[in-house]
Amino acid sequence: MALPFLMDELGITRSEGQRLIARGRLTQNGVVMCDQFGYIEGDCEFICFEPLSLGFKPMFVTNDFAVYDKPSGLSVHPHSRLSPYTLNDEIKHQFGDDANATHRIDQETSGLVLVSRNKKSETVLKKLFSERLITKRYLAMVKGHLEHPLDIQEPLLRIDHPNLLISMVVKVHPEGKKARTLIKPLHYFPEHDMTFVEASPLSGRTHQIRVHLFHVEHPIIGDPVYGPEEDDVHRFIKKELSKEERFEKGGSTRLLLHAHSLEFDYEEEHYHIVTEKDFLNECFEAMGITPPLECSVDALPL
Repeated sequence: MALPFLMDELGITRSEGQRLIARGRLTQNGVVMCDQFGYIEGDCEFICFEPLSLGFKPMFVTNDFAVYDKPSGLSVHPHSRLSPYTLNDEIKHQFGDDANATHRIDQETSGLVLVSRNKKSETVLKKLFSERLITKRYLAMVKGHLEHPLDIQEPLLRIDHPNLLISMVVKVHPEGKKARTLIKPLHYFPEHDMTFVEASPLSGRTHQIRVHLFHVEHPIIGDPVYGPEEDDVHRFIKKELSKEERFEKGGSTRLLLHAHSLEFDYEEEHYHIVTEKDFLNECFEAMGITPPLECSVDALPL
């Protein structure tokens, strides 16, 4: 059978074998083998992961972990065996097979990604995330005038569904999982009716910041999923929406959300890692707007 075959031939664990089959790495007579308990007959091929490096380096490195400042549009993990270059390519290329990203960050979101360099540090860091002992702060440019801090506590629901549009979109729903996000307005730009904010998620739900801000009627500028018409959302997910259309409809070439900082304790050391990017100026660039003089993240009360 497929799963025992991979385990015996490659000397891997059961869970690793299941994951590789799910990613379509095993083929039989040229056809992807999806059934982990299907019988192996004929010519079999296994596609090994070969990391492709484009020279993207981490901004911070220790013996046990590293931090990348990811650009918007770059996925952390491949979605299938046909996925192009991802951050995972650089992680494996630079630190080896045991290195892994320790938390999720959307493809559309830019900013800090914490990476473990070995299995021991992966266990420790993932535990810190699960116990909410790592403080994450994001920056975003949202529509409208947000005058006061918000404490958004709304449950979020994601439905597994064969329809890609339905399964992709998360919504506020009483049957969803508890979620809480703190929002602090940093600066209002009246000439463009938009507010630059800091967002601190106190839970780790998919698309949490995006959905919560959309729910309070301050959607993030450039969000291709939460805000546009359903037809445009569907076209974006199917990669049918051109960059020009996206800019015209959303006001930005990208989602204006950035993972700004990570703060945590690791082996009796305290770390406060802050992005090297001036995200505020990146927002204006993505919107095609000339930034005000002296406009910088460093000038804001973070």
